[in-house]
Amino acid sequence: MDKFLIDSHKLVYHPRRVADLIEVGDDWEKARQVYPIYLELSPVGACNHRCTFCAVDYIGYKAVMLDYEMLQQRLPEMGRLGVKSIMYAGEGEPLLHKKINEIVALTKASGIDVSFTTNGVLLNEVFVEQSLDKVSWIKVSLNAGSEASYAAIHRTRGRDFQRVIDNLRHAVEYKRAHGIDCTIGVQSVLLPENAGEMVELARICRDEIGADYLVIKPYSQHLFSETRQYEGIDYNPFLAMEQELATYNTADFQVIFRSHTMHKYLEAPAQRYQKCHATPFVWGYVMADGRVYGCSAYLLDQRFEYGNLNETSFQAIWEGERRRESFRHIRHELDIRECRKNCRMDEVNRYLDRLLNQSVPHINFI
Repeated sequence: MDKFLIDSHKLVYHPRRVADLIEVGDDWEKARQVYPIYLELSPVGACNHRCTFCAVDYIGYKAVMLDYEMLQQRLPEMGRLGVKSIMYAGEGEPLLHKKINEIVALTKASGIDVSFTTNGVLLNEVFVEQSLDKVSWIKVSLNAGSEASYAAIHRTRGRDFQRVIDNLRHAVEYKRAHGIDCTIGVQSVLLPENAGEMVELARICRDEIGADYLVIKPYSQHLFSETRQYEGIDYNPFLAMEQELATYNTADFQVIFRSHTMHKYLEAPAQRYQKCHATPFVWGYVMADGRVYGCSAYLLDQRFEYGNLNETSFQAIWEGERRRESFRHIRHELDIRECRKNCRMDEVNRYLDRLLNQSVPHINFI
């Protein structure tokens, strides 16, 4: 069982926000007041890896970063307005930010839960000692079970493979020694090049690192990506490995093989919901240059760009004219076939679609 609900969603635990969203309809005055539960912020545009499957390669790994002094104003404001969680990840490597530990402390002090998706190369002692006790979870992208495959897929130096393993092991040891409640996991995108190493990766995560979980997930083609080499992957031949990987599960470690998401990747577009219900409501994305978007699948697309945190407040952006225009576009013009398959809000959208369209018979017989 996926106790972290990584292959599902947690919106069901926020009924007040769901009720507000359902009440919106076409009323912008109601829509403007529905603030995101969850935001993704990209502290840095640059990255120290060039992964073969990178979805945001088209952005260009620019050497820009969020200004800490600006965040001192914006993060407390976000907390006051109802933002409950922030994942630091983005189009670059978040741990490259020179003030990342100060950002973590500020985020937590603003009443916002903190998490990271990182390649783990810079998951160093300073970060572990200063920030681990303030972070809800860390997910490290480790896309191979050997140094050679890791270097080829991450397009980096082979020695980074062992460095990441050592960094993770130290973080786990520090967490246990200090009684810190931070979930430390590993994530791998399942590719033809690494499929034969997933069992070894599971062993490394459980026995060498002591991680809480390993997630193995399918590739998802970003419509704007320059890379297209994995666009046509057929995941059917890989589904059988779920049983072998399950033998590595213990009371303290779990392999979360995202077979549900893999099956969805293979389904026809007609089987999906026909509208995006999550955007522009329950989540949002902030680029390293401060621009705020309603959806990470449409970065640089002005239809989903609402404003810039360097220029104005989060409230002015979220309640502003550009988000109103995006709200109208998504409700009445967006063709869902343009969207990325298995996007981050896919399960949320499936849940909201059932609520809004009452597709379950006899709903009053609870």
